[in-house]
Amino acid sequence: MAGAALVPARLPMAKRKARIGGAPIDPAPVRGDMTAAELVDGAFLAYNGRRLREACRLFAEKMLEPGVFVGMSITGALTPAGLGMSCLIPLIENGFVDWAVSTGANLYHDTHFALGLQMFQGSAEADDVALREAGVVRIYDIFFDYRVLLSTDAFFRQIARHEEFQHPMSSAEFHHRAGRYVAERERVLKLRRRSLLAAAHECGVPIYTSSPGDSSIGMNLALLEMEGYGLRLDPLADVNETAAIVHAAKAAGMKSAVFILGGGSPKNFILQTEPQIQEVMGVAEKGHDYFLQVTDARPDTGGLSGATPSEAVSWGKIDPNRLPDSVVCYVDSTVALPLITAYALARRKPRPLRRLYGQREAMMATLRSAYERVRRKRLRRGES
Repeated sequence: MAGAALVPARLPMAKRKARIGGAPIDPAPVRGDMTAAELVDGAFLAYNGRRLREACRLFAEKMLEPGVFVGMSITGALTPAGLGMSCLIPLIENGFVDWAVSTGANLYHDTHFALGLQMFQGSAEADDVALREAGVVRIYDIFFDYRVLLSTDAFFRQIARHEEFQHPMSSAEFHHRAGRYVAERERVLKLRRRSLLAAAHECGVPIYTSSPGDSSIGMNLALLEMEGYGLRLDPLADVNETAAIVHAAKAAGMKSAVFILGGGSPKNFILQTEPQIQEVMGVAEKGHDYFLQVTDARPDTGGLSGATPSEAVSWGKIDPNRLPDSVVCYVDSTVALPLITAYALARRKPRPLRRLYGQREAMMATLRSAYERVRRKRLRRGES
């Protein structure tokens, strides 16, 4: 009898189920004819699989609501792997991405395909000395001819010498203008849509580069500066334009969502829009409403790439009241992005294109008005 006191009292069944929590793990067998969306919903029940299911549902069910501006940051060599064609272009053309921040490298390698140049599946165990001697360039397990670089370099130098480029501009303006030439090259070569830049141009999606000098595009534009051409990419214009996009959504009573692939500088650039509005400009705001990141970076190293949504709250980047609407998937983007894309296309109808590129001046005017109101108040109080 003394030992009986050690046996915990059994709760009624209803209370036990409530204490345990979620739905039971009881999946149906996987079938060969299942769609990607059915597979995610039916078999991704725990661990990082479940995080990926949560990511798919967050994106499709909340971030793609009509009243949400969706910004995407793109890091890692995704376009060389074909993910521009397979995933990013369908997301843009279906209205699922309204604006983006990308590494310059992704946009540079994206252009190879539109120029009719080829990249090939290779081996990460190849002899790189032998590849160099053969004129073959390697991005992990992707191979391409060194002449692909030279041809793409020549393309960007050629178009950037045109008169329409001879003035300071945001990186979005440069990419939009360049995208028109890329789309025309696709047309002349009779290629199906292959370029993210061309798709963004035709859909009016502004694409920014947070470090415009850190890519082969920037390297070639730097050479034109040495030759005396007038093109200058203005990173400060990028800071203000991206903040204006987020502010425009909030000022119109809408929401702002960020879909982060990888981390790095593009992640910070897309998130710093809120501190720019709140901290620097002093305009009242609470942060982005939805946060979705796919990353392989750990948070404990202190790097931005692995920083969690809750850490972003402390900077004002994420609305603290919206933390339940944030998901981090610790999965390679080359695995997660095709599944998220397929899920969204299966569960959501296309959204009307916002064509934010053509609204940049209007959005900047709205942001300037908000800042001028704050500035006048500061001046009345004797603040700088």
